[in-house]
Amino acid sequence: MLSSKVTKALNTQIELEASSSQYYLAMASWAETEGLSGVSGFLYKHADEERMHMLKLIKFVNERGGHGIVPALKQPPHKFKSVKAVFEEILKHEIKVTSEINNLVDVTLKEKDYTTHNFLQWYVSEQIEEEALARQIVDKLKLIGEDRSGLYFFDRDLIGITASTEGGAEKGQKN
Repeated sequence: MLSSKVTKALNTQIELEASSSQYYLAMASWAETEGLSGVSGFLYKHADEERMHMLKLIKFVNERGGHGIVPALKQPPHKFKSVKAVFEEILKHEIKVTSEINNLVDVTLKEKDYTTHNFLQWYVSEQIEEEALARQIVDKLKLIGEDRSGLYFFDRDLIGITASTEGGAEKGQKN
């Protein structure tokens, strides 16, 4: 059985994962309207992954005797300055999510809830990957600078990255 503190903390994380999904979905829609099919495909997939993270948390809370709450969400922004700005925002956001996951792990340790602590280790590992990928993409965009042909190739390369990582969310769901 989950303590009320752990349940509250998990529901806060559910809201953050749902907000992340909506944020990335808004970015994907913007990129699609800008003709960036690689960027939009990558971000649509990322939005789906964040939703799966939320669902995994909801199911865990419910299975442990708590109640996973589906949150109301604020509308995310719908216009973005540039592709580089989008991915810089993603990196900042993933760093924030990592911090929140770490805080959640801390709550479970203080509450001596080792089952939830163990469950959260998947999220800890996932955040390492999320931050590394965001940093890699931001670094590539810095190399490109304002080169429009570089942006074209970057967008095309993201189509390949998205295709080669298909099934990543499903892999995570089996844990």
